[in-house]
Amino acid sequence: MNDWFEAEEHVERAHDAFQDGRWDDAESELRRALELNPHRAEWHFNLGLTLEAAGRFNDASAAFRACHELDGQDPHAALCAGVNLLRTDEPRGAIEWFEAAQRADPKNAMAYIHRIEAFARLGDHDQAEVMFYLAQQLEPKNALAFACLADSLLSRGQTDRALWCLREAVQHDPRLPGVHARLAQAYAASGRLERARQLFLRELRQDPGDLETLLDLGALLMRMNRVVEAEEKFRRVLEIEPDNADAHFQLGDLAARLGKADEATEQYNVVLRLEPDFPGVRRRLASTMLARRAGGDGATARELLRDDLEAWRQRPERFADAETEDLGAGLLDAGMAAEAREVLGALVRQLPSHVPALHHLSVACYTLGDRSTGVALCKRILRADPKFVPAMHNMAVAYVYDRQWTRARYWVAQALRVEPDDIALRRLRIKLALHTAAELAVLLVQAAAWLFLRRRPRTDGLATASAGR
Repeated sequence: MNDWFEAEEHVERAHDAFQDGRWDDAESELRRALELNPHRAEWHFNLGLTLEAAGRFNDASAAFRACHELDGQDPHAALCAGVNLLRTDEPRGAIEWFEAAQRADPKNAMAYIHRIEAFARLGDHDQAEVMFYLAQQLEPKNALAFACLADSLLSRGQTDRALWCLREAVQHDPRLPGVHARLAQAYAASGRLERARQLFLRELRQDPGDLETLLDLGALLMRMNRVVEAEEKFRRVLEIEPDNADAHFQLGDLAARLGKADEATEQYNVVLRLEPDFPGVRRRLASTMLARRAGGDGATARELLRDDLEAWRQRPERFADAETEDLGAGLLDAGMAAEAREVLGALVRQLPSHVPALHHLSVACYTLGDRSTGVALCKRILRADPKFVPAMHNMAVAYVYDRQWTRARYWVAQALRVEPDDIALRRLRIKLALHTAAELAVLLVQAAAWLFLRRRPRTDGLATASAGR
């Protein structure tokens, strides 16, 4: 009986600590209560809520799973376990818990709605839509269902359908957290940047301290070339959360864009200290170091790129196509052409018509002396984009190296029809013209020599004839 009372006291103290935002104290009290009585499902649930509030989503999911094991008829624990697995980027495991929630309560629409996001994360957008329609049968006006489907549609580039879904979400629940920010992202994807800016500001009027919206608005302002306002938004994020890696990363991008390589390097180094696995930070830091060209920066940049390359080799599926292309281009800039060819070759096998990847791969082949493969890749580029000038230029250069002057002149002429003011092409045309002139001069000399020999008196023969008489 004493243990029972003591456990209840720990739970009461945990409740007070939770209300005050003292997550560590709340966790400590709940764990003491569970040591005394580990069979109370609601205490495991409260522990999950505490860990979730503290941002420890893996631990929170474990606590919710323990709750569900004790009370399998309560769908909320299974839902919370799945949601926290989504937050740790484990959509496949999350789906299993959402299915468990559905079995516990078949009429709970949230078991379907969360699976919209989970299947979209896995790239199974057809199944995500199936979950949306099943949720509609239970709750036709659930704003979150429309918002989740909109995210799936946006990831597929179906902006018009996403906009319709988000307008429906706003109509059903204008105070749904993040709905105006999502609508802003959809408008930004459709090119309506000013409308997107207004919607981000509307979201911030509801929640001025929403860090994600501040970051998204800052990124949008950078896209609109309003860099001063963008910097202000990122600085505002750091005022609220000084260790926010996203804000430091964006400030690094902004500095790099303005040509401030030292400042960009400083910001990227901060990100690397805060989150060593932050996506893309090593590539960006390497790029700024190469641009800065300070002593020792080249070697450091190559080491950073090798780290990223090793991560890509181990888990290439974790790299988005744009990230893989960025890695290949960075390796190429760092003079690591063989490694660049490995990365870009893998990307081209997945995206055979991806022009930027084909171009960088062709440059890597040219750098390694494989001009025949480089030319073949350039031809593939021009089949996909007949006006891609860099491919024409590189082919012309390759033909110059192979002393195929006629083909080189042809591709320079083709490129100049598209970009008549390109300085590099003009220089190449002048070099080819000088070579043509030199060839003509040689031909003229040879022709003159031939004519001279034809008209020259055959004195040797006459002398011989005279001598015979």
